Amino acid sequence: MSVSNVADTQSVLDQFALKTETKSKDLGKNEFLELLVAQLNNQDPLAPQENGEFIAQLAQFSQVEGIEKLNSSMGSLLSGYQSSQALQASSLVGRKVIVPSEKAVVDTAETFKASAVLPVSSSNVWVNVYDSAGALVNRVSLGQQSAGNVSFMWDGKDSSGKVMPPGTYKFEAQAQYEGETKSLYTMLPANVDSVTLGQNGGELMLNLAGLGSVPLSQVQVIGQ
Repeated sequence: MSVSNVADTQSVLDQFALKTETKSKDLGKNEFLELLVAQLNNQDPLAPQENGEFIAQLAQFSQVEGIEKLNSSMGSLLSGYQSSQALQASSLVGRKVIVPSEKAVVDTAETFKASAVLPVSSSNVWVNVYDSAGALVNRVSLGQQSAGNVSFMWDGKDSSGKVMPPGTYKFEAQAQYEGETKSLYTMLPANVDSVTLGQNGGELMLNLAGLGSVPLSQVQVIGQ
């Protein structure tokens, strides 16, 4: 290949590279294909490009195209997932869910139902009920219980039998085992006021009345 041909080829490639750089710093499949064609058009007929090198460039082109298709597919998948989240969110608003919490908004005109998680059997289990000011209102005695979810109810009354006003109450479940008094996790009901869709495919957040936000993954039961 003559010096002039080499210079012409280099000039073409340099011009193409400059053109591509002004458009974008990323080499897309169209730019890659244009560069490959430019190389073929300007190669020395007496010393053509080696098959191995040509195949390698084609493989690079295939890889670039595959990545673009993958990005497009992932974008469609994310869009579908977000649409599914929106549909799921609309069905949860106004419904009651059971979540791990120590507080709940209670309508004391009705019997409050919840549960505690007991890791081992206990001879004595109870639940202390506190008002929003932190004062002990009542104690629900559950007696001996086996390991598992232990259901309990509160009638909305204090220890003297007086009906308490509706509001936010704290439920402290405790049990005696292994020679000690230990606290238990409580699973309490809450109403879903609204939902917040996760950003960039993030998890759906439920905004619970009087309790704040919790991720959907923490919900144990979805009620009516």
